[in-house]
Amino acid sequence: MVASLRKPRDLFTASQIARFCQVDLKTIHNWADRGQIPHFRTPGRHLRFRRPHVLDFLRKYGYPIPDELDAGRPRVALLSDGLVGENQVRDALREDFELVEYDNPVSALLHIGENPPDAVVLPSHFGALTGPEIIEALKSEESTKHIRAVLLTDDEVDRSAALRAGASALVRASDPTGLRDTVDALMGLRH
Repeated sequence: MVASLRKPRDLFTASQIARFCQVDLKTIHNWADRGQIPHFRTPGRHLRFRRPHVLDFLRKYGYPIPDELDAGRPRVALLSDGLVGENQVRDALREDFELVEYDNPVSALLHIGENPPDAVVLPSHFGALTGPEIIEALKSEESTKHIRAVLLTDDEVDRSAALRAGASALVRASDPTGLRDTVDALMGLRH
């Protein structure tokens, strides 16, 4: 399946963040320069902030979550090749997220690289690759390192490897409700 184009509500300017926090624009630049809020710069050197990072920052420092941030449905890529309980996982995620599904590892990685989702949910093995290998690859690229990666596994070896690779969360493969709650929390939907 081909992913849709990124929506503007997924990226925010320094001015928008300043408005959310009711601070001066220079304060936002200082926070960004000190690494307090993850960001990237456009080719014109303008600051941009991704939705999940803005939500993390606002919650960490007790700022209210603006409706503008709550309005969008975060996009989640589901890598589902041979996923145990695939239908239950799909149903658990569809309610709160724009779900993009992949059943081919090569297509998944190409599309994710071109059009990064907010989160990736993946099994411990996807084709010839392991979940931790995919997570490590995502975290090694500048354009995808911000993606939250959730590994579905009951295997302790996979869990340890996924944490070392940079997984955002680990969920038991048999727990679709726990998966939904975990991804909701990672995306800032539950406050």
